[in-house]
This record gives sequence, structure tokens and C-alpha cells, in this order.
Amino acid sequence: MILGAITKRTVSFSTTHSLSRFSSSSRYGSTLVIAEHEGGVIKAPSLSAILAATSLDSSISLLLAGSGSSLHQAASQASSSHPSISQVLVADSDKFKNPLAEPWAKLVHLVHQSGGYSHIIAASSSFGKNVMPRAAALLNVSPITDVTRISDSNTFVRPIYAGNALCTVRYTGSSPCILTIRSTSFPVPKNSVDSKSSEASISEVDLSTFDEDIDKSRYISQTSQDDERPDLGNARIVISGGRALKNAENFKLIENLAKKLGGAVGATRAAVDAGFVANDLQVGQTGKIVAPELYMAFGISGAIQHLAGMRDSKVIVAVNSDADAPIFQVADYGLVGDLFEVIPELQEKLPEKK
Repeated sequence: MILGAITKRTVSFSTTHSLSRFSSSSRYGSTLVIAEHEGGVIKAPSLSAILAATSLDSSISLLLAGSGSSLHQAASQASSSHPSISQVLVADSDKFKNPLAEPWAKLVHLVHQSGGYSHIIAASSSFGKNVMPRAAALLNVSPITDVTRISDSNTFVRPIYAGNALCTVRYTGSSPCILTIRSTSFPVPKNSVDSKSSEASISEVDLSTFDEDIDKSRYISQTSQDDERPDLGNARIVISGGRALKNAENFKLIENLAKKLGGAVGATRAAVDAGFVANDLQVGQTGKIVAPELYMAFGISGAIQHLAGMRDSKVIVAVNSDADAPIFQVADYGLVGDLFEVIPELQEKLPEKK
């Protein structure tokens, strides 16, 4: 079959495995959601994973792990975050305070052995991409990654060819079916937490039989942007720049505009590779997938790898000196012009953020 460069087609594949005996709980359908938390709050991508799990029409258990008071605060919040959640499982141990794939994958394996889940879901974040394939290997199943739509309990849609085609996958393997979901495809309503809903039970995971691998990996450090800008993955407004900005000093034009609009800063891979900004600001197939209400692209030609990370944005505004740049094919509004003239003028016209 020939796939068009931009036209989205649907193709079907089947994933086949030798069938294994289902546990009684997985036979009737139950879903385990692997959730991330920070500062006592469930992260937004994990809320999207919970929303995706509701499409399976099964009971939902939520797994949280880590240590300290923030873990239990997150568990308390999770217990009332959605009426479909029947149980919150808490693994309280210093072994899980850092996002290392080895202990987390073993934890998923351990919890599944006792719960016998039909599906295990996580967000397709850097954490989910790190942990879930390893967990799938331990459970001897094939994961289905980057799911954008759940048609039924065994049929899923995911993008291929950098988002230029959609692939319908029917899972015919053994339990559990492991999924990572693209959080931008399952947006959570702003007031999704129902404080009046009944709280799910909170249970401690029995870690007495947990056997941690020694010396396979070691946590060194974690760095993050220490500023007031919103997180790139969840921002309502994203201002991105490309290689046309020429250097890191000029990239401050993008940062200043983002600050004035109250938005996040993004960049192309070329800009990241050139050292203009840190790699955690990269948007695209090998970076972050974003779908803000407004995406502004300055000096970005529109390579297919970049478009894969932002094409689902609600409104796309592109500024480029090349009238034939591919970015204009997906932009809602386009301006052919010099970004070094356009951005200062835009800064001058925009009112100060209140």
C-alpha cells in the first residue's frame, strides 16, 4: 500500500503471541495505570492515562511508588481524582524514589502477578517510554506504544511514519495488554477532579518478595529548568524557534516573547544540536509531543520530524523568510518575513501579561 506524504490512512496489523492462562481478575477485565507524581500531585500525563483507561470499561487500579509524605499526598489526591478508580496501590520504598527502569519494571511485574490485570497503561512520557518496554519484556508480551485512540479493549490506533499515517493495531496476544498513550490525545478537562466523588481504597503493595537488581543502573542526578515558565508538555501557549535564530543569544528573543505571553519555550532538533537551548526543550518525533492552544513557530522550516511533535496544536502560527517552507502547509496563520524584525514588533504591540 502506498501512503501519501500528508494524507492519513489507516492500516491494520495483528500482534500474535502464544496464549497464556488468564487469571480470574483479568478474564473479567481490569486495568492498572502506572502514575507519575511530583510534589504530592499526580502529573498531568498520568491523568490522561486514567482518562484513556476509562475507555476500556473495566475497573481501574492506580499504582504509585516512591517514598516520603509526597507519595501519600499523591495517593490521597488520586483516590478521588476519578470515579472509575477502584483502588490506589502504594509502593513505599526508597527503591522507587528515582525513575530507574529496572526497579520500576520489576514492581509492575510484581503487582501484575498478584492482580492479574488485562491491561497496563502509562503515559508515553520519558518515564513511560523507559519503564513500560522493560516491564513488557518481563511479562513476555509486546507493548503497543504511543496510542492516540482506543477503539475497544483489543483495538488501538497509533501514528506511524512520523504521524503521516495512522495504524490500527488489534492485540491478539496474552494478558496483559501493555499500552503507552499519547497524553495530548486524551486531554483532561480543567475541572476533572470531583471532590464529591467517593474515594477509592488505598492499599500498600507487599514488597517482601521484591528482589532488586544490584549495580545494573545507578541514579546520578536530575536537572530541570528553574524558572517560572510553564511546563512545555502541558503549556497552553508554546513559542518555538529554529536554527534561523543563529545563536543562543538571539534565542532570547523567543524566551522573552514566551515570557510576555505566559507560554513555554520550544525548539527544533537543529536548534538543540547547535547548543542554542537545552535538549529538554526539543519538540518533535525525538523530543516532546505538544498540543497547545497556540503554537508559534519562528524560523522553523517544518521538517517532518518536527511536525510530528506539534501538528495537533489547536492554532499554529508560522513566521519564516522562505515562502515555500513546509511549515506553512500545516499553519493556520503564516507570515513571510524576517523573524528579527517580526518578533521585536510583536513584542511592542503585545500588552503586558497581567
